[in-house]
Amino acid sequence: MNNTWSVYIQGTQTLYLTRRLRFHDLFREQYRPHFALDEAKPLRILEIGCGPGALAGALHRWYPKAEIVGIDRDTEFIRFAQEHEPGVTFVEGDATALPFPDGSFDVTISNTVSEHIEPSRFYAEQLRVLKPGGVCLVLSARRGLHAGAACLEASEAEKTFWERFMREDDSNERFAVCQYPLSEAELPLTMARHGFAQISSAFALIDLTPDHPRFPADVARDMIEAGRQTALEALNTARRLSPELAMEDVIGSFTAETNERFDRRLALYEQGEKQWDTAVSITQIVRGVKAEVK
Repeated sequence: MNNTWSVYIQGTQTLYLTRRLRFHDLFREQYRPHFALDEAKPLRILEIGCGPGALAGALHRWYPKAEIVGIDRDTEFIRFAQEHEPGVTFVEGDATALPFPDGSFDVTISNTVSEHIEPSRFYAEQLRVLKPGGVCLVLSARRGLHAGAACLEASEAEKTFWERFMREDDSNERFAVCQYPLSEAELPLTMARHGFAQISSAFALIDLTPDHPRFPADVARDMIEAGRQTALEALNTARRLSPELAMEDVIGSFTAETNERFDRRLALYEQGEKQWDTAVSITQIVRGVKAEVK
């Protein structure tokens, strides 16, 4: 059992709820033209580092003729994905030692995974399991934009806590998080250096603004609740990483304050009092093709 990521890096609800929004069907056309997959074919698609399964679930909806397989080394993510994303096969395993035969997939896809794995190991396994002419899709988060609602602003005590926690936190080094970051130019160049051809690069811009009238009420509420769960799980992660700083009474107090703030934000939404808080994410989509055998 390996629950390192879900316990110490990003909680299950944080990843699932935020990714479910970013890969919501409302944003499907931000991705599909750049994926450039043949929807008429019964493709076999492998998501590497699938987390709790939100992207794999979207792929299952977007490509109904395809077989979708997700793999992740975090046991809790796989358990959650199996319960919440029917129609997808989820497997616990390592991205650098994929438990699949050579040439067994038409497509590999990953989302915010490449920065955590040494590139030669990351791409070698994908080349191995892809069929000739198979497609490799690498999605990578880029700097976005965040503007919070005034009613969600943290207290001074919380701000002081997080400033101290960030100064003392060494979890990225301890758990080898984001040890291989690549710029927008380096990412496609690296894919090409590791054996892929016909490289393309594009960007999806996902605008999550609850008060925008184009969003149905249920989606707007999901945006607010995703923010709540992200904040709550961050507190629990801090408690596990630094119990001497994040003591139970401190976390309990901050948890209550967090829930009060988000309850207030939901109430304002229901009353039609717009806050115009927004989170805009930018995802780079790099696509490459495994060369056909001559």
